[in-house]
Amino acid sequence: MKKQLIIVSGIILVLASCVPKRQLINEQARVKNLQNDSTIAHANLNECNSKLDECNTKVTAMEKEKLSIQSDLEAISSNAESKIAKSNLTIAEQAKRLKDLQDLIQSQKDIVNKLKKTVADALVNFKPDELSVSIKDGKLYVSLQEKLLFKSGSALVDPKGKEALRSLATVLNSAPDINVMIEGHTDTVPIRGKFEDNWALSVARATSIVRILTVDYKVDAHRVIASGRSEFFPVADNKTEDGRSKNRRTEIILSPNLSELFKLLNQ
Repeated sequence: MKKQLIIVSGIILVLASCVPKRQLINEQARVKNLQNDSTIAHANLNECNSKLDECNTKVTAMEKEKLSIQSDLEAISSNAESKIAKSNLTIAEQAKRLKDLQDLIQSQKDIVNKLKKTVADALVNFKPDELSVSIKDGKLYVSLQEKLLFKSGSALVDPKGKEALRSLATVLNSAPDINVMIEGHTDTVPIRGKFEDNWALSVARATSIVRILTVDYKVDAHRVIASGRSEFFPVADNKTEDGRSKNRRTEIILSPNLSELFKLLNQ
């Protein structure tokens, strides 16, 4: 019995000595696992801190970019407001310029219309088949037929023609801002005799009228131009006698001084 008790006690002692060693191994394993977990956690923490630093850097950069964009937007807005203000000013200036131009054009039209009435009244004693007064392209055309001014093939002005020119000169001397262009025109029939051709005849007739207006009736010569158009600007068909008669004419073209208009256009 005693022997059995000793055996049992030995077994208990062995068992008692075995339990702590197993727990130690388990604890050591657990500690090792905890160390591994700590190492992993520390690595993860370092990675998170690195990413956090990276994010903070990006946030800082974004904040700077935001401030830069806001500054640019403010500059653009200010510049746009300035341009809009200048644009509005320019529009106002353009509107005023347009109105000034319209007023000036209307003034020119009024001058020509008034001039037409004055010239028509001055030449009222002459027949429609001797002369006509009309407005074309903003200018006043006084068209004098050959039979009122000249004999066929001549550049010498007849007395009745001089009377018409005297009446016209009275109007011109009362309107010093009116420029005067004298154009001689012929038909297509070749000229014979004194003049080389219809060019020479048309120029000679225009020059004769200029001399009468400036020398005899004292129209300012600085306002007057003489030109010959020969047969190249007909108003009727040169194939008929009536058409050729209408083409043999002298046109006195009156136009207001356009220097102010050109000045406004060139601004």
